[in-house]
Amino acid sequence: MKLAVVGATGMVGNVMLQVLAERNLPIDEYLFVASERSVGKEIVFNNKTYKIIGLADAVDSQPDIAIFPAGGGISREWAPKFTAVGCTVIDNSSAWRMDKTKKLIVPEINADELTAEDKIIANPNCSTIQMVLALLPLHKQYGIKRLVVSTYQSVSGTGVKAIEQMNNERVGKKGEMAYPYPIDMNCLPHGGDFQDDGYTTEEQKLVDETRKILGDNNIAITATVVRVPVSGGHSESINVELKNDFDLNEVIQSLVRTPGIKVQDNPDVNLYPMPLYAKGKDEVFVGRLRRDFSQLNTLNMWVVSDNLRKGAATNAVQIAEYIIEKHLI
Repeated sequence: MKLAVVGATGMVGNVMLQVLAERNLPIDEYLFVASERSVGKEIVFNNKTYKIIGLADAVDSQPDIAIFPAGGGISREWAPKFTAVGCTVIDNSSAWRMDKTKKLIVPEINADELTAEDKIIANPNCSTIQMVLALLPLHKQYGIKRLVVSTYQSVSGTGVKAIEQMNNERVGKKGEMAYPYPIDMNCLPHGGDFQDDGYTTEEQKLVDETRKILGDNNIAITATVVRVPVSGGHSESINVELKNDFDLNEVIQSLVRTPGIKVQDNPDVNLYPMPLYAKGKDEVFVGRLRRDFSQLNTLNMWVVSDNLRKGAATNAVQIAEYIIEKHLI
C-alpha cells in the first residue's frame, strides 16, 4: 500500500504527518510531495528521512492513495492525473466539494456512501465538519428545520501568514498583512471573499456543505463567519430549530453516544468547550446546551474543534482508513 501526501510541507501537511504517525495506517511506502521549490529537501517522518518529490514524479510512482492538503488550483489540475493511474484522491481543498459527482465525507456520518468507483473524495470545510458532527444526532432524532450559526474562527484557518501577522502585532513588529486590518485585539467579520449577496464564501460553504452532507436541501441555514485572534481551534455558536420538540437530557445523552463528540457542559464548575483546550485534539467538543425560550423546539449549542486536525488532517486520514479497511481501492 502506497500513500502520497501532496502538500506535505504546508501547515495542514505538517499536521497530516503527525496524524498519520499517530494512527499507524497499514502503509508500506510513503511519498511526500510538494512544489518544485521544495523538491529534494528532506522531511522526517516516523524517525525516517524522506526526500520531497514533485507532482509528476508522484504520479509516475502510482500511489494507491493521495491525500491533498494543497490548494484548490493544484487539486483541480492534478487530482485527475493521479486518478488516471488508479489512485484514490482525498482532497482537502474546496475544488470538488460541491461537484455533484463527488462525495463530501465526514466518516462518522456518511463514509458508508463510498464505493470503489469514488476516485476523488472531498473533505469538507473545517467549520462544516465540526458543525455537522454535532448536529447529526439532532437531525436523526428530531429533524432540523433551521440553523443560525456564528463562527469564531482561528487565524490558522487562513494560513501561516495570518499567524505571523497576529504574532507580529503582539510584539509590535511590522510585517506582511494577511488581513485588511489588525487581527490581534480585534475580530474581523470577514472570512473568505465577499459575494454579491453580501455573504462570504466561508459563510456559503457552511450552507451548501451542511445540506449536502446531511442530505437535506430543505434545511434553512444562515451564517456569519468571524476571525478571532486565536492560533488554533474554531468555535461556533449554533441556534438549531428542530421540527419536533426535544428533551434536553435526551439530547445530551445522544451527543455523548456519538462517535467523535465529547460533551463538556457543566456550568456549576465552569465546564464548557474552549479552543485553548481543543487544540491538538481530534474530538469535537460540545457544550452550553440549553433551550432557546424565545422560539419553539429550538436549542442553543457551542461547538469547538481543532480546525487543523478534525477540521482537516484527521478527517482526511479517517477517510483513508475507511477505504483501506473496506477494500475500496
